[in-house]
Amino acid sequence: MTRKPWPWLRLLIGLGILAALLWWHSTAAFADALRAVDGPSLSAALAIGLLTTVLSAARWRVVARRLGLRLSLGKAVTDYYRSQFLNAVLPAGVLGDVHRAVSHGHRSGDVGRGVRAVVLERAAGQAVLIAAGLVVLLTRPALLPALTPALIPATVVLSLLAGALVLVRRRTLDLRPVLDAWPSLASLSAGALAGHVTLFLIAARLAGATAPLADLVPLVLLALLVMALPLNVGGWGPREAVLSLAFGAAGLGSAQGLTVSVVYGVLTFVASLPGAATLLLKDGQAVPERPDEARQDVPALAGRGQ
Repeated sequence: MTRKPWPWLRLLIGLGILAALLWWHSTAAFADALRAVDGPSLSAALAIGLLTTVLSAARWRVVARRLGLRLSLGKAVTDYYRSQFLNAVLPAGVLGDVHRAVSHGHRSGDVGRGVRAVVLERAAGQAVLIAAGLVVLLTRPALLPALTPALIPATVVLSLLAGALVLVRRRTLDLRPVLDAWPSLASLSAGALAGHVTLFLIAARLAGATAPLADLVPLVLLALLVMALPLNVGGWGPREAVLSLAFGAAGLGSAQGLTVSVVYGVLTFVASLPGAATLLLKDGQAVPERPDEARQDVPALAGRGQ
């Protein structure tokens, strides 16, 4: 059986983007980014990473239990850290999520539901990110020209999200229990998004960006949206290209946009490092339970926003 070339093509595209950026900006932006990172920023990255991981893991737990799967918060946090680390060190930036979905599915006795739980969990986060981006554009329409260079990759992300949801629906999954938990999912996603935006703004200040926060936040949201593209190398590639273009279009300098992106990449990698330790932990074998049993305590759980 011949191997599909798409995984290798995605890797080559990501590497090609990085190579083009190195050729265009030389290595100055990358060297400046590494010099900008200091001890306090690394500590902030670990602290913010803990917050966003717990919130994201709690969101996953809500979705999983709504689908009838057992998942404790502690196990969700451990698995989420592991997936983030794998996403950061492996091509495509989604292989950690694939591992998380399949591992949880095996432990729960239903791989299909495990995969769908992760798809819906990530979709919930992307939906809140898109909504935040639309709100920012409505309040700051003057920034739209700066975001124009990234409309194509952003459209690709939206198409991937829509395709994932269509695939889930074709698998005859009843989405109503998940949709009923939208207040909890939205609040958890908003909290995690706030953490990611904060870390990006820290990276921007470390890189020397002095623009008002109101001008930086739309560019940050754009970068976060583009990071969902499965064309990166451990998260690198499209993010750097888009921020370089967007910062240049906004009059902030394309080199500074690249530096900000590299600093953020370093900080997010540091934030994911606890996931390296979880690779040493063996997955416990959970006893599969009936869907009705798993859903019994979900309404109370969703009311607590976990």
